[in-house]
Amino acid sequence: MPRFGYSFQVEDPLLYVRASAREVNISPKHAREICAAIKGLTLSKARKLLEDVIEKKVAIPYRRYHRKVPHKSSTKGYPAGGYPVKASKVFLKLLDNLENNASFKGLNIEKVVIVHASAYKGIVIKDYVPRAFGRSSPNFHVLVHIELIGREVS
Repeated sequence: MPRFGYSFQVEDPLLYVRASAREVNISPKHAREICAAIKGLTLSKARKLLEDVIEKKVAIPYRRYHRKVPHKSSTKGYPAGGYPVKASKVFLKLLDNLENNASFKGLNIEKVVIVHASAYKGIVIKDYVPRAFGRSSPNFHVLVHIELIGREVS
């Protein structure tokens, strides 16, 4: 079994709460943009944002991967955006996990703010699609590691 660590080291474990999802089959680009969107939000605001993304009311702004992405009027300050529904559902489960960890530690859930959110590449599942004349084309699936760290702010 692999042993996973966190990229964000906390100085006092009693003040911080952590949650992670490892090797999730979602888009790494969508996961990165959702992390940038929810960082700095409280748990309730992040949950509301992700539920609105699933209902396609609010778009996640695409800050880095925005070539050939249509414009959305609900992205404040960024012209390009999208509705990553599948990734948002995974992030909602991870927010539930973070909230449960915070309540277990005795933190006030209403005051917990996401101070660190990161998504990075996991393993690559290699697959090949057979083509004509004995050739094949690669169809690789990149799995994603997601980390969320919250802190109770007074």
